[in-house]
Parts: sequence; structure tokens; C-alpha cells
Amino acid sequence: MMRPDHIHIDLRTCDLTLSQMMAEIDRLIRTHPEQEIFMDGDAYAIVGRDREVGE
Repeated sequence: MMRPDHIHIDLRTCDLTLSQMMAEIDRLIRTHPEQEIFMDGDAYAIVGRDREVGE
């Protein structure tokens, strides 16, 4: 069963500059190694998806 994505930054309501956004994405990548951090165009947000553990 697929878990829902974690919305870290909602781009519709975010007031960060581009450089601040990139720094925040770097921070999210470092602090959440168990997640893939990416921009979801449908949700218009920076989200984290739990990594699949190899079987």
C-alpha cells in the first residue's frame, strides 16, 4: 500500500525567494534521508515521499 506524500512546502502560500527555497530543499534532503524530496507539479508543493525498502 502506498503512503501519502508529506507536503513540506506549499508553493501557493510560500513567500520564500528562490535562493531561500533551494536552501530549504537542501535542508530537507539532509534532515529527511528516508524520503525522496521533489517538486510535485500536481500538488504545487515540495514534497517528501518515503523511500521504498528493497526486498
